[in-house]
Amino acid sequence: MADNKKIAADVLEAVGGKENVTFVAHCMTRLRFNLKDIDMPDIKEIKKIDGVLGAQISGTQFQVIVGQNVPKVYDELCKLGGFAKQDAIDENLDTPKQKLTPKVIGNNILNYLSSSMVPMIPVLMCAGLFKTVAVVLGPTMAGVLTETSDLYVLMNMVYDAAFYFIPVYLGYNAAKNIGVTPVLGAFMGGILIDPTMIQMAANGVQFSVYGIPCVAANYTKTVLPILLSVWAMSYIERFFRKYVPDTLSTVFAPFLTMVVAVPVSLCALAPVGSWAGDALAAGFELLGTSGGVAAIIGGGILAGLWCPMIITGMHVAVVMIAIANYMTVGSDGFVLVATGVSLWATFGCEVATWLKLRDKDEKNMAFGYLVANIVGGVGEPFIYGMMLRYRRVFVWKIIGSFVAGALAIALGATVYTAGAASNFLEFLAFAGGGTQNLINFGIAAAAGFLVSALGTYFLGFTEDELENGPVSER
Repeated sequence: MADNKKIAADVLEAVGGKENVTFVAHCMTRLRFNLKDIDMPDIKEIKKIDGVLGAQISGTQFQVIVGQNVPKVYDELCKLGGFAKQDAIDENLDTPKQKLTPKVIGNNILNYLSSSMVPMIPVLMCAGLFKTVAVVLGPTMAGVLTETSDLYVLMNMVYDAAFYFIPVYLGYNAAKNIGVTPVLGAFMGGILIDPTMIQMAANGVQFSVYGIPCVAANYTKTVLPILLSVWAMSYIERFFRKYVPDTLSTVFAPFLTMVVAVPVSLCALAPVGSWAGDALAAGFELLGTSGGVAAIIGGGILAGLWCPMIITGMHVAVVMIAIANYMTVGSDGFVLVATGVSLWATFGCEVATWLKLRDKDEKNMAFGYLVANIVGGVGEPFIYGMMLRYRRVFVWKIIGSFVAGALAIALGATVYTAGAASNFLEFLAFAGGGTQNLINFGIAAAAGFLVSALGTYFLGFTEDELENGPVSER
């Protein structure tokens, strides 16, 4: 157990005492000092303090990395130095303004996504462990619990509550991240998953917002629709906060913001993932029926893009095609194959990440994500907790998945059981085709696992990331 008071005392002394501190705050893993004499602290000596993971100068701030217990260390620091406590900093305030290049825009998008998702990690991890226990004790493994058991139902209910309401949680975090009133972000998330909207989507009912045509859809468990909606709200709310008189702002600024934001979201931004998914589904259906090299490359691309498609909600249309094919012929030789073997590339990334990380807290989280995915079939915690924070890991997940998907299609692997487990038992989906089909699956899965694992272990992290954590969180 970390002695937070001692860490705080040692750090305060090392930065020159309270007399040298003009301001101190913290972000997710770091103490962030404004110092009278920024050259006074010895970075090498501070790194030797028990409980300190790293230190650096960033812009005009002196930062000390202490990990996930930083709020407790910060509380002790404020008591010792008599400093006024500040709210946690969610975004990177050290980064100077940059010209908008494709690289900068891409990094900004990933930073927005990552910083909005990271606060949800405890919820996702907790839900994943509930699901893991349910799987282990449930009818597919130990058989201790039946599908109708109250405990089994409860554990799945807790898991579903985490992921079903993601637009609400994410709406709050994203809004807080970019300056929108947080509760309005959560409100928009609630609108996206309102039961009436879901029912209209299920029934195919025509709907409009102020006469503007709207495609009703089920946005539960999605990420892209609410992130786009909150991004638009940041401009809308800023406009009304600026021009609505102060005496009316409390009531009418939120109201007018939502009056404009609701049609923008429901009619334009939220359906983007669905439209893009339909286009991708049509393209993959064409590749899958083409055969030969086109199908092999298409299988690799589908496997590689599967994780980003899940994040953005574009995968639904592709899944529908796979189900239709399966219902027609009783098997699937493309979509379910490529997406199935891509899971093993994720396992490879998870194992390598767990082995490679140095920070104890990060390493423990990585192990939890590994268990949750391999046993419980819950991959979202690793996606949001690691891959979106360590970008090279995401790249190697895509590369490994491409290899696995292309090889599986080239070998003619076929899925005979739709809806098989999304954990290590996923190989059972390929069991219906006999021994050779299982061997073909095994070759492709092993190739994806090894490529992702080796790539992640040797090239997935920079030395700076291993020493100081993700760049986006500094």
